[in-house]
Amino acid sequence: MNSYRRKAAILIALVSTALAIAASTAAWFVAQESAEQATVQLAVEESRRMIGQFDLLDLNGPDGELIATRAASALAGGLFEIAEIYDQDGTLLADWSTSAGKRLESQINDHGSVLSQEPSYQTLYPPDGRWVLRVTVPLFDGASTDAPVAYFEGVRLVPDWQRQNMLDATLAAALMAALAAIACGLVIYPIVVHLNDENDRKSRDLLASHIALLEAMGKAVAKRDSDTGDHNYRVTDIAMAIAQRLGLGKRPMRALLSGALLHDVGKIGVPDRILLKPGKLDDQEMALMRSHVPQGEDIVTGIPSLDEARDVIAYHHEKWDGSGYPRGLAGEEIPLNARIFAVADVFDALCSPRPYKEAMPFETAWGIIRDDAGSHFDPKVVNAFRPVARRLHQLHFGGNDGRSRQLLERDIRRYFF
Repeated sequence: MNSYRRKAAILIALVSTALAIAASTAAWFVAQESAEQATVQLAVEESRRMIGQFDLLDLNGPDGELIATRAASALAGGLFEIAEIYDQDGTLLADWSTSAGKRLESQINDHGSVLSQEPSYQTLYPPDGRWVLRVTVPLFDGASTDAPVAYFEGVRLVPDWQRQNMLDATLAAALMAALAAIACGLVIYPIVVHLNDENDRKSRDLLASHIALLEAMGKAVAKRDSDTGDHNYRVTDIAMAIAQRLGLGKRPMRALLSGALLHDVGKIGVPDRILLKPGKLDDQEMALMRSHVPQGEDIVTGIPSLDEARDVIAYHHEKWDGSGYPRGLAGEEIPLNARIFAVADVFDALCSPRPYKEAMPFETAWGIIRDDAGSHFDPKVVNAFRPVARRLHQLHFGGNDGRSRQLLERDIRRYFF
C-alpha cells in the first residue's frame, strides 16, 4: 500500500471513529432528554389525576394540610421518591418521602421558589453518582387556568434499568454510525484512490513533459555550442552531488536541477560567429557572449514552470569576490544554487575538451577549483565538493558514454517523482 492509500485508509478509519463518538454522544443526550421529558409528562398526568382525586381548592381550608398530605403520600412511592405539595403562594403544606427519598434529601440541594406557570424540571447528580430529576408542576382548577391553585414537586430517582437502556441505545447508535461510516468508506475509498491515481498519472505525465522540455531546451543550446548534450547532464549531476553534501532540501534540489539543465539557454540568442569562435574573444565579442545571461532570464521570465531555474541562469557567472557578471554580486548575495552550479560548471569546463583546448587531468582541474576558493568560488561549496570531486571525475570523464544521462534520470526520479 503506497503512502496516499495508507493515508486515505487511516483518514476513513478516523472519520468512522469520530462519527461513532459523535453519534454515541448525541444518542446519550437524546435518550436523557427523552427520559426527562417523559418524567415531566408523567408528573403532569399524575397531577391531573390528583386534581380529580383530591379537592385541592380546599387547601386553604381547615383540612388543607390533611388533603395535601394525602395527595403527597399518594404520589410518593411510585414514580417519585419525594412528593411535596405547596399552596398557591408557594408555601409547603405537606411532603412525603420513601426510604430512598429520605436518603436523597440530605444529598440534593435546596431549590428556589416553585412559583411558575409552566411545568419545569431540574437534573441533579448526588455525590453517589445517581441520576435524579426534580419536577415542579403548577396545578390548575379545571374551571380556570389563570393562576395555579397549588404546586406539586416530585423528586424521581432514575432507576438503573432505565440508565442501562439508555446506554444500550447509545452503543447501538454508535455501532450503527460506525458501520454506516465504514460502509460509506468502503464505497468511497476505491473511488478516491482511482481519482488520485488518475490525477497522479496526469501529474507525472505533465512533470515528464516538463523535464523533457528542460532537456530539449538544454540540448538545443548544447548542440549550438558544439556539444553533444552530455555537458548539461554532467554539470547537473555534479551540482546535485555538491548540493546533497550541503544538505539542501527537495525543493531547492529541484530548482537546482532545472537551472542546471537550462543554465545557458540564453546562448540561443548569441550569434554562431561568437559562440563557435575557436580563438579568444575580443571585448565586443565578450560583451555579446555575456549577453546570454540576461537573454536567458528573459526566456524563463513569466513561465511558472521554469521560474525555479532563474537563480542558476541569472547568477552562475557571479563570483564570490564580486568580480563576476552581470550584476557583480559578492558573497552570499549570490543565491546558493548559483554558487553551487558555478563550481560544477567550471570543473566540467576544465575537464572537457574544447576546440581551443585539451581536457585537463583531475589534479590540475581540482587545483584550480581549490585555489579559486574565496575569490571565484564560495569556500563552503568548494569544501563540500572536495570529498566527492575525484569520484565524480571518474564517473563523468572516464569514457563511460551515457553514464551522465543515467545519473540525471536517477536525480529526476528522486527529486521530481
